Amino acid sequence: MVSSTLTFLYGEDELSCSVAQGIATGSVQGKLSDTARKRVRNSTLVVENIVEKGEAVYGINTGFGPLCTTNISKEETRILQTNILKSHSVGVGKPIKPELAKLMLILKIHALARGYSGIAEETLDRILWHIENNVIPVVPSQGSVGASGDLAPLAHLFLPLIGFGKVFYEGASIETEELFRITGLKPLKLGPKEGLALINGTQFITAHAIKVLDKFHNCLNHADIIGAMMVEGLQGSIKPFYPELHGLRPFKGNIHVAERVKLLLKGSEIMENHIDCERVQDPYSLRCIPQVHGASRNTWLHLKELVHVELNSVTDNPIIFNEELTISGGNFHGQPLAMALDYACLAASELGNISDRRIYLALEGNSPGVPKLLMEDTGINSGYMILQYTTAALASENKGLCFPSSADSIPTSMGQEDHVSMGSIGARKALRVLRNLEKILAIELLTATQAFEFRKPLKSGILLDEVHKEVRKKVAFAKNDRVFSEDIEQGIELVQNHTIIKRIHEVCKREHLSLKTTYSDEFENY
Repeated sequence: MVSSTLTFLYGEDELSCSVAQGIATGSVQGKLSDTARKRVRNSTLVVENIVEKGEAVYGINTGFGPLCTTNISKEETRILQTNILKSHSVGVGKPIKPELAKLMLILKIHALARGYSGIAEETLDRILWHIENNVIPVVPSQGSVGASGDLAPLAHLFLPLIGFGKVFYEGASIETEELFRITGLKPLKLGPKEGLALINGTQFITAHAIKVLDKFHNCLNHADIIGAMMVEGLQGSIKPFYPELHGLRPFKGNIHVAERVKLLLKGSEIMENHIDCERVQDPYSLRCIPQVHGASRNTWLHLKELVHVELNSVTDNPIIFNEELTISGGNFHGQPLAMALDYACLAASELGNISDRRIYLALEGNSPGVPKLLMEDTGINSGYMILQYTTAALASENKGLCFPSSADSIPTSMGQEDHVSMGSIGARKALRVLRNLEKILAIELLTATQAFEFRKPLKSGILLDEVHKEVRKKVAFAKNDRVFSEDIEQGIELVQNHTIIKRIHEVCKREHLSLKTTYSDEFENY
């Protein structure tokens, strides 16, 4: 958690996902230090000197993309920067959520404050005003190919600086012209290089990646908890979670999951009750939880490491080092995150896939004491049968979304941008998969809780027992058929609101218990 008194210095401090989200929610205050302001002013001066000398430097006194050989006069350099925001505002589709657009602003100001972009101090102050006053530009979700940065989304993000576009203001979407009338603000006059600096970058992809990490982390934690509940409810074996086994194949994610599930099952009378049963081994969906969940955790860890680098990188073009050295390179290319986001998309889908298999397993009636379809009076009642239809549909939908966006590339900008990452598409797709995964896990949570009821009067371990109580506050045991969609909505809310995880933390604190594992620091901090 981030302290409510923390101050973050843009362009100086190291940005993390949690700090970025803290600034977005208001628990962290982002500021421009005197040092950062001095760097920004120096960079602006370098650009102005380049314009005065008249030497051709891409994006400052030349056209963009295939027009890079077209020289722009000193008098027209400011018009050029305004025009680039207008011409590149070609986004379509529903707007992204304001929280994502706000993250984009935060990431952008951090990169610009490094002092390599020739941005004006006044422009940064206006961006800062938008963040601090929660006046967030309206950004369409589609239109970026993730190569020269996220050109279209970033153009829309900064249209309000020059008096165009729309913003979310006090809960409503209004024209920037109306915002200026209300607040007394005036449109900025962009200097040389500023328009290009604003629209070059990977902030659309990276903002989505932050939300992917957050949602994915929540789903991973719930998958382990719910998986443990299903192992208990179906009286699976605890041996597949022994450290001796995972020491022979020491992937970090596998070890973390095995240790976590074993701790969750500690003290369970249900597990002790069948310690000498005749069953030799469990189906893979129970026995291989450490290997499958662990592989998805390893994917999350990989994405986290890459996003941390990107958060603290300069992805502008050209990069202004000094008057003698400006480099037109490819730091804006989204490929480093694009491929990892596709990987995360697949890993999230697989969590849903194995969850659906455990749900199906619970319905088969092959675990002694647990009735078929998780209801005793079937025939007149369908029990939990149709809930698995929903998880099957969601799992199938996710599989269809797993084709990697980064495997595609369509040349743009008349061939100047002849390889693009499509990272923005992969990022949006990953969030779709995670939203489906939350629903699948919610249904497994209801299924595991229903199975547990047939184990009474045997008791669960203290942690999982508290989880069952938390679920029962919202969803009653089902003796007969009812409108299960209402139960599912309650389950989804439990997952999305972190209710169960918060409850487990409360019990651990109260009982002086710990769920800390060998790799907790790596998998819990981001």
